[in-house]
Amino acid sequence: MLDFGFRAIIAPSFADIFFNNCFKNGILPITLSAEIVDSLFKEVEPSVGYQLAVDLEAQTVTTPSGQSYSFEVDAFRKHCLLNGLDDIGLTLQHVSEIKTFETKHKATQPWLFN
Repeated sequence: MLDFGFRAIIAPSFADIFFNNCFKNGILPITLSAEIVDSLFKEVEPSVGYQLAVDLEAQTVTTPSGQSYSFEVDAFRKHCLLNGLDDIGLTLQHVSEIKTFETKHKATQPWLFN
């Protein structure tokens, strides 16, 4: 979905696996009430080029008419999305600690390394 330009998906609910995979792939799943989602569909149908503004930092979705809806997102996941961090990026933030561990591990257990 990211390849098709989707950066956020709005729905009343998400299956757990899909919800978690969205974050792993840099897509923001936004949960809004069924009533709000229905009103957004009614607004978008007759409007060519309709666009919503999604502000992750403020945690809001704003329609072209100015109607704003707030949504919840876990602070850690918000941090990752705002900083472009996936699982590998999170790990690479600790590269110096990893190198220190590897050096110590090789010194204390050299028989494990050829």
